[in-house]
Amino acid sequence: MRRTAARAGGAVAYAGPDAAEAQPGPEAAAEAAAPQQQLPVQQVQQEALRTEFPFQLPRGYVDESGAVHRDGTMRLSTARDELVPLRDVRVQENPAYLSVVLLGRVITRLGTLPMVHDGIVENMFASDLAFLQDFYRQINAEGHTRAAVRCPHCAEPFEVELGGSRLGES
Repeated sequence: MRRTAARAGGAVAYAGPDAAEAQPGPEAAAEAAAPQQQLPVQQVQQEALRTEFPFQLPRGYVDESGAVHRDGTMRLSTARDELVPLRDVRVQENPAYLSVVLLGRVITRLGTLPMVHDGIVENMFASDLAFLQDFYRQINAEGHTRAAVRCPHCAEPFEVELGGSRLGES
């Protein structure tokens, strides 16, 4: 036998072999006679979660053949990405190496390189490493770095870069 509630606090309708034997009480008759109210349904539009973000290195990584790779993609970090490097001997000996190992895990593409790993990151120019560290913080901790705004004079929409989202920075 299966039973379902018609409404919260309302009568219970029985469905099953003994349903014909069930006699509805006076509350059920009143409930059936009352007009059913439809509650407004709010449609929530969910924005697809963006997990990969393109970037362009200021200088670029130079590989063994001399080719420069500047365009890349970084994905959002997971808890595992932040925990696994802590077990790395290089990180335990030198905590500054943490960002190198971490970036090697979350950079999914760099130019035409077949694979990106911490060995690639440790051979980048310091300015590119600083750029990637800041980019990592922006997409993982601080959210979006651009905001849609309108010109106060002509009302034309455009985007602005919100670089330096910490207090006191511009």
